[in-house]
Amino acid sequence: MLNYNANTVNKLLTSGEFGIEKESLRILSDGRFSKTKHPFPNDKHIVRDFCENQIEINTGISTCAIKAVKELECYEKNIRKILSTLSEREYLWCFSNPPFIESEEDIPIAVFEGELGYKTEYRNYLASVYGRKKMTFCGIHVNYSFSDELLRADFELSGEKDFREYKNKLYLSLAANSLENGWIINVLFSASPLVDSSLYNEGKTGGALFYGDASVRCGKSGYWNNFVPILDYTDLSAYTESVKKYISDGAISSASELYYPIRIKPKGENDLDRLKNEGANHIELRNIDLNPFSFAGITAEDLTFLQLFLIYNACLPTNEFTEEKQFAAVQRFKDSARYDIDATKISVDNETKSLRVAASELLSRMGDFFGNIDPSLTKITDLQKQKIAKPGNRYAERVFNTFSDNFVKKGLEYCIARDKA
Repeated sequence: MLNYNANTVNKLLTSGEFGIEKESLRILSDGRFSKTKHPFPNDKHIVRDFCENQIEINTGISTCAIKAVKELECYEKNIRKILSTLSEREYLWCFSNPPFIESEEDIPIAVFEGELGYKTEYRNYLASVYGRKKMTFCGIHVNYSFSDELLRADFELSGEKDFREYKNKLYLSLAANSLENGWIINVLFSASPLVDSSLYNEGKTGGALFYGDASVRCGKSGYWNNFVPILDYTDLSAYTESVKKYISDGAISSASELYYPIRIKPKGENDLDRLKNEGANHIELRNIDLNPFSFAGITAEDLTFLQLFLIYNACLPTNEFTEEKQFAAVQRFKDSARYDIDATKISVDNETKSLRVAASELLSRMGDFFGNIDPSLTKITDLQKQKIAKPGNRYAERVFNTFSDNFVKKGLEYCIARDKA
């Protein structure tokens, strides 16, 4: 845990670096997928995810949330500008759940050629295991690293002899604590309660379906492996070996297929040997839905909250993250993606509470913690409290109330109007 009471550490707590990955689907004005090739082949910051029409923006590194979101907005504006000039006008779908899918064949798997051909092979493998439809869900991944200056200051107080070993321990502790508490992200950031009927009824388009989730992609039928990963948080070597065991057993094909809401990552390519040999560089939060009410898909205030969430968990005592606790944490993630946060109960601190009560209590603890460090930061936690203060404030509820009578039709009107604004 960070020695947050020490002045040398306290003054640097909010110093860190952000990187954002944002997925979006290119669609036509009739709500169907674009079939054109990726129109940004030479931009390393605008790539493809699973399918050819699924754009992924990878921002550079920013030292504050405002800068990170502004950079994301710049890429977003550029993409929309280019799409508006194509022979058949295209749009960016601003929701996490896809629009019309008449059949899986409508989902064009991204084509990579030459020495990158393995990427297409990997996507064909994913399609065979999980189905193409699930791969069209889109979201935002937030990557965050503490500043070297902060970590060096804390290292001096830690009693550790090796800086890299100290850093690895810190990120392992952070990951465990964040997985324990990460259900709060679903409560606050879920924004995908509706799906078109074609997602589950092939050929039947135009109906808005609701199955009780605030986030389909984060719920029990969303982006999960076919098993619950149990990882070893003893040290980084044990952690990487526990992931490798799932690969050697054939449960997953690579580290990238570990569909876990929070992951420890190395600098550069997400490679387990690199992670083990070079050490932990940052943490990745993966369970953030696209916010259709924000141009960039995420607001600076929400991104700042996620930074505070990670700082808070880094300051908690190291968690002995047992197998039992890991199963419970995964279940909380799935349960917290439910829409009704009063009826849905989770177990926290050996007590069963509604999601609304549990979330309010955690936000209050965070507010008290940051109030003692920098009272201005409580504005960020207070803003999140407003989402659960009364029904109708959360993004999922706003999406449901606005688009439930015809999800794709009204969603299209909304996306097209945003492009014209």
